[in-house]
Amino acid sequence: MRGRVGEAPITPDFVMRLGYAAGRVLASHESHQHKGTRPTVLIGKDTRISGYMLEAALESGLAAAGVDVMLTGPMPTPAVAYLTRALRAQIGIVITASHNPFEDNGIKFFSAEGTKLPDEVEREIEAELDKPMQVVASAQLGKARRIDDAAGRYIEFCKGSFPNAMDLRGLKIVLDCAHGATYHVAPSVFHELGAEIVVIGNQPDGLNINLECGSTHTSAICKAVVEHQADLGIAFDGDGDRVLMVDNSGTLLDGDQLLYIIAMYRKQRGKLEGGVVGTLMSNLALEHALARADIPFQRAKVGDRYVLELLNQHGWQLGGENSGHILALDKHSSGDGIIAALQVLQAVIASGRTLAQLGAELALYPQVLINVTVKQRINLDANQTLQDAVKAGETELDGKGRVLLRASGTEPKIRVMVEGESAAQVQKLAEQIAGVVRQVAA
Repeated sequence: MRGRVGEAPITPDFVMRLGYAAGRVLASHESHQHKGTRPTVLIGKDTRISGYMLEAALESGLAAAGVDVMLTGPMPTPAVAYLTRALRAQIGIVITASHNPFEDNGIKFFSAEGTKLPDEVEREIEAELDKPMQVVASAQLGKARRIDDAAGRYIEFCKGSFPNAMDLRGLKIVLDCAHGATYHVAPSVFHELGAEIVVIGNQPDGLNINLECGSTHTSAICKAVVEHQADLGIAFDGDGDRVLMVDNSGTLLDGDQLLYIIAMYRKQRGKLEGGVVGTLMSNLALEHALARADIPFQRAKVGDRYVLELLNQHGWQLGGENSGHILALDKHSSGDGIIAALQVLQAVIASGRTLAQLGAELALYPQVLINVTVKQRINLDANQTLQDAVKAGETELDGKGRVLLRASGTEPKIRVMVEGESAAQVQKLAEQIAGVVRQVAA
């Protein structure tokens, strides 16, 4: 659930009702399992100013349903997934709009295992939302308490994902925390592992999250790495579940390149369980490079939940998106920017090579993405004109590229993506196909 604050559903009254509905469902489950005990919900948030308001609304709704609440304050989304497990909460909730600007916010739920809520529980909560709110008797009301050592617990968890025999001494690293939820966590992790660190984007004021910084605006970290003559840079998004990295020359490495570095490091040491999952947007160069290394590769729909589903289906551990959302399921149940960066640094240290050298092993194919605004939804699969345009593009690319048409899940747009070995050819085809989409949409 995500949207503009003050517009439905991101309003205090709706979020209070959501808290109450989730609390009612939890309480009914708990009474079946442990008679007479109250369920507990853990709530974390990023650094948006609206987090205070929505946290209070959620807490109020949950307490009214007879559910106890633990509050972590600002904490990365993956930290809430971990702490939900570690503190034996029945559900974890994060108040975040991830990489969106501060005017937006959202609510994300985790199960007791630190994974996505089961669909049937989501349906139960939706059904409960339609019922009137009735506060439990005063003696049954929920209580709230703050978890003072939440950051310390998560810092130790992140450090625990890195080999004991390794450290980061001798590395100078720039961190960009996007004025978001990693601002008081990431610096400690990398410093305590021995790195010399320079930190930017660590002064959140409630309004500056993701503002011209972090993994969605990487010019700041590219510049800072060169200025400080650092070995590399690490940029997180506002809620800390994505990461991009920068080599010592200020060149950006995207999620596909980071995933490739981790996969190859694990493969060379016999530690890669099965294959790798990417998405429809993963660069074709990644697929070809993994094939050359005899590493199976599968594409999921765009979105980390689909990557996770496919990993679980195959019993694999490693997957991710080119946006920097990387899952290493042997280390954590959800995408985690800090832990993903540590997996890459492991490969850097063990190989004795620079990030630039490792990144150069995967030269990405030119990729052009054109967003075409449409008035109403178009059934892409059923539209013969569009299918013909895609087929013609693929014929011209002759197996050395891809054409992808995808409807945006959040905006009235069709995304036209073409990639291949020739930048000029890719640009031309993308513009041609976007033109056909505009004609169909007119």
